Amino acid sequence: MPVRVEKNGAVWTVIHSRAQARNAMDIEHARALYAAFLEFEADDSASVAVLWGEGGAFCAGWDLTQVAALAEGEAWAALDFTEEGHVIGPMGPSRLDLSKPVIAAIEGPAVAGGMELAIWADMRVMGQGAFMGVYCRRWGVPLIDGGTVRLPRLVGEGRAMDLILTGRKVTAEEALDIGLCEYVVPDGTARDKAEEIAHQIARFPQGCLRADRASARAQAGMAQRAALRQEWEGSKDMVQAEGAKGAARFAGGKGRHGDFGDI
Repeated sequence: MPVRVEKNGAVWTVIHSRAQARNAMDIEHARALYAAFLEFEADDSASVAVLWGEGGAFCAGWDLTQVAALAEGEAWAALDFTEEGHVIGPMGPSRLDLSKPVIAAIEGPAVAGGMELAIWADMRVMGQGAFMGVYCRRWGVPLIDGGTVRLPRLVGEGRAMDLILTGRKVTAEEALDIGLCEYVVPDGTARDKAEEIAHQIARFPQGCLRADRASARAQAGMAQRAALRQEWEGSKDMVQAEGAKGAARFAGGKGRHGDFGDI
């Protein structure tokens, strides 16, 4: 199976398994990854997904051995944006706007399209030896899976331009320093750490969490007043639906002094 899903309660780990090619993407794998995340989004029992590449590589980008044929074939046209709104991207789920969080667990390379896939996720956990980079800069293959959109929003325009224009390697340590990842862990433990965080997130009231996430993601580029109104409209119902019950648990003695264990 090019992609498989391992489920542990409300946490799904989506595994890209093409280790012989360092998990480089092709059409079959892109479609399988896209389908896995559509299934995750549709399943009410699933709350958080972890995306992990099997075999020591997150994703080495698009399989360049297929690019020439793809660019001239009908398959390429099927990935184009149209008025009807195709949402599958060359890297699979890179154009999906999910309502639930995804954490990328990165070991080894996450380069070119693999870097774009990593920054599509909400958060990134990197092994110490993992790295990113716009390696496709060398071959004239552009960023077409959100890299030019998401990277400046994550690290700022100046740093993004450095990475986009030079294509240079970004170590895990530098990624943490510039806000390109959120955690750096010993090699071989990125998946474990990502799943640990995912289970922590899955414990919280999900309606409120998703409303806050949606507001934080949608506010980019909006005027402050409009963003504040959007925040209110998206979250006001959660005060009654989940907030009142949570406040009652706190009043009953739960979660005092910042305790996240007993809530």
